[in-house]
Order: sequence, then structure tokens, then C-alpha cells
Amino acid sequence: MNVSPKNLWDSCLQLIKENVTEQQFDTWFRPIVLQSYKPASKTLLVQVPSQFVYEYLEGHYVDLLRKVLTRVFGQGVQLTYRVMVDQEHHLSQDLQQDDAEEISSQRPTSRGNQSPTVLDAVPQDIDSQLDPHKSFGNYVEGDSNKLPRSIGLSIAEHPNTTQFNPMFIYGPSGCGKTHLINAIGLRTKQLYPQKRVLYVSARLFQVQYTDSVRQNTTNDFINFYQTIDVLIVDDIQEWATATKTQDTFFHIFNHLFRNGRRIILASDRPPVDLKGMNDRLLTRFSCGLIAELEKPNVQLCIDILHSKIKRDGLNIPEDVVRFIAETANGSVRDLQGVINSLLAYSVVYNSNVDMRLAERVIKRAVKIDDEPLTIDDILDKVCSHYNVTATAVNSRSRKKDIVMARQVSMYMAQKYTKMPASRIGKLVGNRDHSTVIHSCSKIEDRLKMDKGFFAEIASIENSFKLKA
Repeated sequence: MNVSPKNLWDSCLQLIKENVTEQQFDTWFRPIVLQSYKPASKTLLVQVPSQFVYEYLEGHYVDLLRKVLTRVFGQGVQLTYRVMVDQEHHLSQDLQQDDAEEISSQRPTSRGNQSPTVLDAVPQDIDSQLDPHKSFGNYVEGDSNKLPRSIGLSIAEHPNTTQFNPMFIYGPSGCGKTHLINAIGLRTKQLYPQKRVLYVSARLFQVQYTDSVRQNTTNDFINFYQTIDVLIVDDIQEWATATKTQDTFFHIFNHLFRNGRRIILASDRPPVDLKGMNDRLLTRFSCGLIAELEKPNVQLCIDILHSKIKRDGLNIPEDVVRFIAETANGSVRDLQGVINSLLAYSVVYNSNVDMRLAERVIKRAVKIDDEPLTIDDILDKVCSHYNVTATAVNSRSRKKDIVMARQVSMYMAQKYTKMPASRIGKLVGNRDHSTVIHSCSKIEDRLKMDKGFFAEIASIENSFKLKA
């Protein structure tokens, strides 16, 4: 008995629902409407409510869609979109190209007849992309973060005031910047659920902008961001050489600022040290509040550890707590990593958490030396893990294992070095900066969905920490 396309599509939605959060499903997949399916050409046409939804699906869920459609409809199915505004977009992706480094797209070929109802409607709520675990409730206050925390909480509780706008937070890696800006967003959303709050990394913003240029949808991209009430951008130092991205953000910033919307920015350095950033942007970054987050001192590290231990119901002796606090280089991220590793080791080896175990774990969880990683270090470890050569990674080969090693190397270089994307691309595979941005985005998306892959990347990162 033949199964109807509607039933097949319902099966796709069910599979998707099992692999994303409820909020992600409601935001990005529930609004999709099946239009038609042509078995002869294996072409599936779906309608999405806006250009941005179409771009977001292709930018973040292309692998999930490919796997689900292949499983339900079979190999070689072509997915096309109709945007519910004023034109029909066709984007066909060959679902058999598993190792492709870039998604090929086909420009719009025809005009649709639907009325522009979406543009006339009040903007719908969006997935804020906030981490629910990074709230003020578990953001421990200390001397190093008291002022930024206090002002951030005030902004969250009174987002309609113009004071301290924008808020520019800076500090070294691991000091709690991402936690604080997430907490501001979560508290704002809790108190003002009708507000459109969005957290986005600078890298993701750049990926979205690059895609919009490629697809000739830059106006839609800008229009979407101009609807945000509280825009939170993390790691903006990554735009240092991205001139066109800076120019586009300048226009978005101006629109939001003039209309009294909130802008919160985070960086690893203050505006004055952001080399390569447009002067007119730096002027705007500095016109509100510049707040420094320092590395937590030993006492704050102890307080953070006590908070996590109490929250997770752990039993860790006080001498071990102090040892971890004094050894973790003032990094909140390292503190959490050590505690998680201690718990894992104690369970696996059925042993108590004591100083001996702590000394063993901390060597693997914290990079104690100050020697920075190099591209050669990264290529060496990644190539060893995937059993490929650096020569192969730097070649034009598109074999699956080599593509994976190349993309992981680019991701690691972006994460552990201060090199711009253009330089990383030159040293890893002789690619351009857009390939580096695309590769990093693919790795980050897979890390969110694939626990096995997350463990694989963690294993490579641990090999860096053991280098010394």
C-alpha cells in the first residue's frame, strides 16, 4: 500500500522532534507546511513562513534534514522551499554528498503569488539561543565580577531604560563573560516574555551574513536583526578582519540604538584594544558602559566550587576544593571541567574523591603551562586522531576522513589560537576565510547534537593539555 506524502512528512517531523528541543522544534520546524512531493523527480516542496527561517534551517539543521529525509523518502530526494512572503526560493541539496565542505545553492527561479502577510504581521517569538544553565541563580558573586553582575541584573530588570546602553563586557577566557550575558538574557526573558531576546556568537553572525550575501538576501538578514529587543553578541573580537560584517552590524546597531533596544556585547579585550575594528563601531561600543570581568581569585574559585558541589550533591573534601581552586588558573571553565572529571573518575574506578585522585585528574583537565598552542600542534594531534597526514589535510582531497580532519583542525585553531580566519585558512588546507567560518559552524552544530562526536573532540583537546 502506498503511503501518502503527508504521512511521510509527518514521520519526518516526528524524527526531527526526537532530535531537537521542544522550543527548537516549535520555532523552526512546526511552522513548515508540506506543499507537494513529486516521486518521479524525488522533489519535495515545503513552505516556510519567512526568508530567515529558510536560511536558519539551511544554516543549522541541514545535516539533520538530510538524514531524516533520506531515511523516510529514500536516497537522492531534493528539498525545495517556498518562502511565504513574495517569492519562491528553490534550494536543492544533493542528499548523497556527505563529505561536502560547502552547501551549494540555486538562486530563485520564479515568483510566487502569495500575499506578503508575514511582513505585515507582528514578529513572532523566536528561539533566544540562551543556555538555561547559565543564569543569575548559579552565577556566584565575588570581587572580580560584582560591578558587571550588579549592572547586568539591573539591565535585565529594566531593559527599557537607556542607561548603560550598550553594555560592553570584556575579560580573559574563562572569567564568566558568556555566563553573565546569558544570565542577563534569561532574566530579561523571564520578566518580559514578550520581548525578542537573542544570543548569538560573533562567528555565527558572520556565517549568517556571509550566507545572506551569497544568497542575495542581505536585506532580510538585516531586517530580522532590526526586530530584536535585546541583542547579545559574544566574542566580537572575532570580527577583527571582517570589514563587511562590521559594516552590516554598524547599521543594525544604529537602528537598535535609535529605537531604544538593548545591546550587550562581550569580548576578550576592551574596545581600545580591538585592532582591525572600524573606528565608528568602536565609538559606539564605548558610548555606554564598559565593564571588566577579571579572572576570579582563589576565594571566588572556592565559592564557585562550593556552589557547584552543593547543587550537584557531591562530596568533595575541603583540601581538594582548595587545591583545585589554586591550580585552575582562575578559569571558571577549568573549575567545572575538573569537577566533572573527578566525578567521572570516581564512578568509573569506584574510588573516593581525595587529593591523590585530584592531582591525577587536574593534570588532564587543566593546561598548566603558559605555552600557547600552534597550528602545527593542532594538526599533529588531529591528524594522529584521524589517522591521516598533514599533507593530505592540506591537499584538495574531499575524502570524508580528510575533510573531517581539516574541519576539526580549523575549529581547533579558531578556538585555541588568536589567528584570524583568513590566516587559519592559509595554514590549514590553503582555503579562504569563508571555508574556515563554514567549517567551524558545522563542527559546532554537530557538537550540539552528537554526544559521541563531543567526546571525540574532548579526547583531542585532552591530548593538547597533556602535551607538556
